[in-house]
Amino acid sequence: MKNVNLLNGIFKDSQEKGKEYLIYLDVDRLVASCYEAASKITKKPRYGGWESTGISGHSIGHWLSAAATMYSLTLDLTLKEKLEYAVDELAHIQSFDEDGYVSGFPRTCFDKVFTGEFEVDNFSLGGGWVPWYSIHKIYAGLIDTYQLTGNKKALEVVIKLADWAKKGTDKLNDEQFQKMLTCEHGGMNEAMADLYTITQNQAYLDLAIRFCHKAVLDPLSKGVDELQGKHANTQIPKVIGAAKLYDITGDEVFKRMAVYFWTQVTNHRSYVIGGNSINEHFGPENTEELGIQTTETCNTYNMLKLTEHLFHWSQRSEYIDYYEKALYNHILASQDPDSGMKTYFVSTQPGHFKVYCTPDESFWCCTGTGMENPARYTRNIYYRDHDEVYINLFIASEIYLEDKNLKLRQETTFPESDKTKLIFESATDESITIHIRVPNWVSGNMIATVNEQESYTYSENGYITIKGEWNVGDRIDIQLPMDLHLSKTKNDPKKAAILYGPIVLAGALGTEDFPETDILADHLKLNNHPLIEVPDLITGEEDLSKWIKPIEGEPLAFKTAAVGQPGNRSVKLIPFYKLHHQRYTLYWNIMDEIAYQTFVDKEKEDADRLRAITVDVVNPNEQQPEVEHSIKKKNSRSGFLNLFNRGWRDSINGGFFSYEMAVLSDKPVYLLVTYSGNDASLHEDGKAHSREFDILIDGSQIAHQTLHANHPGKLFDICYDIPLTLTNGKEKVEVKFASEEGKVAGGVYGVRVINDKKGW
Repeated sequence: MKNVNLLNGIFKDSQEKGKEYLIYLDVDRLVASCYEAASKITKKPRYGGWESTGISGHSIGHWLSAAATMYSLTLDLTLKEKLEYAVDELAHIQSFDEDGYVSGFPRTCFDKVFTGEFEVDNFSLGGGWVPWYSIHKIYAGLIDTYQLTGNKKALEVVIKLADWAKKGTDKLNDEQFQKMLTCEHGGMNEAMADLYTITQNQAYLDLAIRFCHKAVLDPLSKGVDELQGKHANTQIPKVIGAAKLYDITGDEVFKRMAVYFWTQVTNHRSYVIGGNSINEHFGPENTEELGIQTTETCNTYNMLKLTEHLFHWSQRSEYIDYYEKALYNHILASQDPDSGMKTYFVSTQPGHFKVYCTPDESFWCCTGTGMENPARYTRNIYYRDHDEVYINLFIASEIYLEDKNLKLRQETTFPESDKTKLIFESATDESITIHIRVPNWVSGNMIATVNEQESYTYSENGYITIKGEWNVGDRIDIQLPMDLHLSKTKNDPKKAAILYGPIVLAGALGTEDFPETDILADHLKLNNHPLIEVPDLITGEEDLSKWIKPIEGEPLAFKTAAVGQPGNRSVKLIPFYKLHHQRYTLYWNIMDEIAYQTFVDKEKEDADRLRAITVDVVNPNEQQPEVEHSIKKKNSRSGFLNLFNRGWRDSINGGFFSYEMAVLSDKPVYLLVTYSGNDASLHEDGKAHSREFDILIDGSQIAHQTLHANHPGKLFDICYDIPLTLTNGKEKVEVKFASEEGKVAGGVYGVRVINDKKGW
């Protein structure tokens, strides 16, 4: 898409803001962890946040991909110089390792894995935190830098790094290799497939296929959805890699994996803004559970990459319908237009707000993909197949077909306008077929008029097709009728979002009891910040235009009639991509007066009650909550139980697991632990292990617990007193669950510190 340029508009503005951040970042600080991993002195200190942890080094990879893509569009010389310097630095660091290893953490975890004897769980491998995931970003960044800028040294570095991986993994048999893939490993299959495409070295294709995680991909190839409870963004890159392997091999099995996964996620596991997951995991099919930690931005970045593959295989408008929804309502909405900072989660909790990273002290995964997003806006506006050009997105831009000396310009202020026009700025009797997408949201006949004379409305496969021989000055005017409409949640018809065309309209709820800042190093810090009361919209009128009116002089801004209850409130609605630094809601309770009289939002009442007394909370088996609470463990396992739609953790045979949790330094707090009522003795290796364990606070026992399966079929909570002497003057304590030899601690399905025992 280097022959596509953005013109003035919301995406151009966002692209420029994204470029500012790429130029701001200091390469010496980004590669500092790589120097440390090689036991060398750094030129400057490494950045904070995740770059100060075991996942360090992923950000230089993201930066390379983002900067290379941005340079290919803008030809900004500052970016080019920084890119060349970054590659030179990585090559220099790589020279210290005889096998060609370079990363932001030492290779010791990989060396252990390559022996074949290693420990692994979903997020740790050989004692390292998702090492393949982290190093994959460097693979991808170097590959992008070579492909987009022609930097040959980048290719040399990544080939050496790939040869190191091949040499090490060749020592593993297939069973050991698949065991290794239990741990999140990013898009390693995609990276190796890319290297095969560049070099035609069969060894890289073989390794790409070995990096396909059979436990996840095989069911998808058979049309079986086993996604519930799985870490969402761990899975999407695996499927992108499978899609790329279909492009290379033509093996239909890879295609089936990708198409089935895309269909399940977009149709049955996504929210109205196009994002997916809650607490980073897939929930049950056909649910839109609202919460603060929903729609991880990385996931949508990757879903757009996958969608692009599917569209290239089959030019179906439904693929771009999803792409457009996610692009406007999640990706564009995830970057603060003032600071350029990015979101991790995008909350769907009514009355909450967006939380953005800091420039120097965050470096979350979504900071990394957030660097890349603004450089990717030109993708899929157009698609060319020989003499056919598809107009997919209505974004002010231009495309140049070099071989035909044809330039096509799209002028529009969409979505603030319901019109766009295509102007041929250079062409001489060029025979080109134009396909113009008919979106699924149009509210009437979409009309395309050529040179103000001939009009087209008939569409096939979701596109209006116009064949012609085009010359300079030829023009196609396109009318895109839009209206207000609802998107009801999949599991509760009373809850719905309000849209205008493809644009999600959020309730702009102001800054009542707003935090001091929403730009934070710790994206979890404000999870328990007080919410505000969000009105329910009470009306029996199904025609939204009767009670939602446009605000004159404010494009795409609307105001409801006084239907907000309680209090007969009127609510302002604006595009979610425009809403920043204030509270909002995406989903409303909408019903008529009769239903409202008997309506009780039990889910909200329970959540509000628990939130009001919560000091801190950890969800076992979820990567970020456990990492952010400094998990320590021995002989510990975790998993997910579909029956409860919850993750769990236990430990066995003298093992333990512990979390650092916030407390109140001068007030009593209590420990609320969630267990399964089905759990009793665990039978393993022909022995019965009783579920009997100690609970300790900073090493002092506060309880001895035994589980007897006396609440079958449900979860239950036990609240434990924590002596004030153990928390006095402290901000955090270690909460530990420990088992003796022959016994099991847990399973534990939730750990919460609360400040009011009666409230629970």
